[in-house]
Formats: sequence, C-alpha cells, structure tokens
Amino acid sequence: MKKFEIFVDSTSDMFTDLRKKYDVEYVSMNIVVEGEEKKASLDWDIYTPQEFYDWMRKGMKITTTLVPLEEFINKWTKVLDAGLDVLYISCSGALSGSVNVGRNAREMLLEKYPDRKIVIVDPLASCKGQAMIAIRASELREEGKSIDEVAEIIEKEKLFYNQFCTVATLDYLKRAGRIKAGKAFFGNLFGVKPIIISDAKGNNYAWKKSKGRRQSLLDLVEYTKENIVDSENATVYVVHADCFEDAEFLKEHIVSEINPKEVIIDYLGPIIGSTTGPGTVATFFYGKEVTIVGEE
Repeated sequence: MKKFEIFVDSTSDMFTDLRKKYDVEYVSMNIVVEGEEKKASLDWDIYTPQEFYDWMRKGMKITTTLVPLEEFINKWTKVLDAGLDVLYISCSGALSGSVNVGRNAREMLLEKYPDRKIVIVDPLASCKGQAMIAIRASELREEGKSIDEVAEIIEKEKLFYNQFCTVATLDYLKRAGRIKAGKAFFGNLFGVKPIIISDAKGNNYAWKKSKGRRQSLLDLVEYTKENIVDSENATVYVVHADCFEDAEFLKEHIVSEINPKEVIIDYLGPIIGSTTGPGTVATFFYGKEVTIVGEE
C-alpha cells in the first residue's frame, strides 16, 4: 500500500491519462479570461486547447493566479485524513509563488496533523519537466521508497531534466511582460525566434536565437540531440500550443536523428501557454545536467 500521495500543480501539464497512469494528484491554479476566473484544469473539461488558444489569437486578455491557499488545504486535508503523507512537486519557485503558498498550507496543516508529513520539492522546472520529475517520484514510490527517500533522490536529479522551447511570435511574451515592446517588434520584423531553456535556477531563459520558424524547430532537434543521454531508453515529450503539424515535424526529425525509445506529443497547458502563446513548441527529456544560469 502506498504511504504518501504525490501532488503537482497546473503548470505540470500532467493531463488526465498521465496522472491516472502514475497515480498523481494536482492542485489547481486559475486563469482569468477578460476578468472571468476559470480553473486551470488539467482535464481540459472546462474549455478545449483549441478554444483556449483561439481566445489568445482573438486578443483576449488572459492572466493567471497562484494555487489558492484553500485549494491546498482542502485537497491535502483529505489525504491526511486518510492517513497518508503528502509530497508536493511544485512549479519552479523562480516562475511561480505557488510553492510558498504550499509552504504556508503545510505549516497550518501540520499543527492539526503533527504525526503526518508534508514534503515540498521545488523542482526548478515546469510543464513536462515538472511532470517527468513527478513520474520519477511515482516510480520510486512503486519501488517501495519512503517519502523522504523519494524527495532526496529527485532533489539530486532535478537539474538533469532539460527543456528546449521556441515560440511562433514574440507578441505574447511582450503582453505577459516577459520582453520589452521594442525587442518584440524588431524580433518579429527580422524573424528572430528565441530558444528558451529552464536554467539552473529554474528561470526560463532565452539562451540562443534562431532565424525563422523552420530553423528554430531544427535547432530544437539539434539541442535535444546534443543534450540527451541514453537515448535508446529515453522518452522525449514534444509539447505544442495548438500547432500539431509543427510538433509532428519535430517528432519526425527527433525519431530520424536521435531515435529515442519513445516520442510523445502533447499540448502545452493553460498556465505556461498564456505566457508564450499559440505556436509554442518545446522538447523535454532527461539529459545532461543543466548548469547554465541566465543573465539577470
């Protein structure tokens, strides 16, 4: 019998089938669409990916919230009442304050449940990087590892989960305040596409630049090839923001040039997607240790 429950949050993009397969729960953030708050559901049961990205294409204003304190309290209380402990693998603390809300919830709940454990790991990752770390935690739990053993192992391994991402346009990063308007204008004018990594501090950092959409996709393949380890046994996630044909192009080249054990195409969820916008594509995989620290 399992002794602890694993939680992620909405940034993990750990959708229904993946959570069921690995027995992982989640706490939800929210999105705010033109002033109307909606759950950032990982089941796509409130809106479809196509509807979500069409809202962005129409210019609708979308912002996001942290995981509310009551969401942590309500979901974790049920687990603690059942006699289980909690392992929360959060969104990178460099990207979201949800990990701190979780820490506040832990302090409150442990006063009521002093004999239980709530362990929080900041994975310095989001999206499928965060999900892959949760999958690793689930596999270790299945092996019979304790909650403390699992936390210790994923803490040691977390910087080996790589992300390489690019966007179709800089407009959405500009709207989200991630880049200045002038950079977005001239970047779009000259067809510049940033290659965004998750750095050693958990920040999303524009590490390189590509010229043109096709080249940016080919560069994702090349950087994946350079950084993946044990490719014959590796799983590569190709994530896309409603641009399936580009994801298929990426998968075909990854299979041809790297030939990993498995390449899985999936959607980019509403939290990260609200910042990067339609046309975003990314690869996630276990690889060389991430040592790059982005410039301030």
